[in-house]
Amino acid sequence: MVTPSFTTPDDREVVFELLRAQLEGLPARSAFYADAFAEHGVTPQAFDSLEDLAKFPFTTKPMLRESQAARPPLGRHAGVDPAEVVRVHASTGTTGTPSWVGVTRRDAAAWTEMVARAFRTMGATRDDVVVHAAGLTLFVGGLPVRDAFERIGSAFVPIGTGASEKVVQAMDTLGVTALHSTPSYARYLAEHLRARGRDPREFGLRRLFVGGEPGGGEPAFREHVESEWGAPMTEGLGNADMAPVLFGERPGSGGMRFTGGRHVLVELVDPDTGDVLVPETGTRGELVYTSVDRECCPLVRFRTGDRVVVTGVEDDGMPLIRCFGRTDDMLIVLGVNVFPSAIRDLVQALHPRTTGAVQVVLPAPGPRVEPPLRVEVEHGEQAGDHAELARLITDTLRARLSVRAEIALVPPGSIERSEMKTRLTRVES
Repeated sequence: MVTPSFTTPDDREVVFELLRAQLEGLPARSAFYADAFAEHGVTPQAFDSLEDLAKFPFTTKPMLRESQAARPPLGRHAGVDPAEVVRVHASTGTTGTPSWVGVTRRDAAAWTEMVARAFRTMGATRDDVVVHAAGLTLFVGGLPVRDAFERIGSAFVPIGTGASEKVVQAMDTLGVTALHSTPSYARYLAEHLRARGRDPREFGLRRLFVGGEPGGGEPAFREHVESEWGAPMTEGLGNADMAPVLFGERPGSGGMRFTGGRHVLVELVDPDTGDVLVPETGTRGELVYTSVDRECCPLVRFRTGDRVVVTGVEDDGMPLIRCFGRTDDMLIVLGVNVFPSAIRDLVQALHPRTTGAVQVVLPAPGPRVEPPLRVEVEHGEQAGDHAELARLITDTLRARLSVRAEIALVPPGSIERSEMKTRLTRVES
């Protein structure tokens, strides 16, 4: 069996002891895990080393939804009396139905610690003035991010989504040094400013903190957004069911490192077999999280659906990763796995002949799609010959992604922009 390698050597013994105590008490606290462990013929006593975590069953998002339907509102996996819950967040996922996430006072303190560590890793300092242009309400990237920036000592400007003019006002008047948003919104806001005759660089931002969706690590997308703002971008990665931000990218490092400390154990698994993988440079897999000391919603081996690649390993042995897509978003075209975010990055690399905006048009919900894959691509003002550009995109997708595509060029501004997560696919009505 493989030892999870995202925990530092200094933390491993502490994490082991905390997790052993967590597992020993879990069946009594959670009917969900009492049943899951019994069904798989495993007991907490089977956990005698970190490698033994692989003996325990996975938890999936559909299982959590079923748990909450069976015992609303927080589910059979909640782990504490509702009176201990001080805040509730929600994750909608792809179904649009809220999945509630309860947080106790101790859980909230752990979240603040983890998220603050992630943003410090990403470059945040007490001298920053940060415009928060992401969700503020039920979104786990809202209030917990505010708590984290306040812990760091940064000035936090809580604007939220759907208020681009207020973002511009804040940048005009408050000496803003950083923007926190989805990658899509960082690009959207730059377009919003240019449409009003303003250059994003005039605001002098020093940092772009992004997360909430794949994109921040796409080379062409990142290069374009950094060029627009004249500021470096660093990304974070988290999960609504586990913690708002668990990975953070040190500027110039080439990937995100685990910043969850002693609160979460991370595994990298083969998405098809579930086997634990050694996170070596070039390894691709799915992230799986286990809460080490969570009171409410103490998840064991939770499959996130986040597909990542290990981009390197730092001197202390900590792997660096990039998220290149989610299992929920993946399309299968004649047996080839295709992530719409990869299509976007290849199209973005053709800027200014394209705007970088794309949308995959599906005849029916995926993941299986019959070729050719229909892709709408916004041409740029400097597109040149449209027929030649469409052939270039078709050939690029075939060469790089092994997929046959049918490209429809559409005018700039035709594809809907989003201030939150951008939908890269739509089902034709």
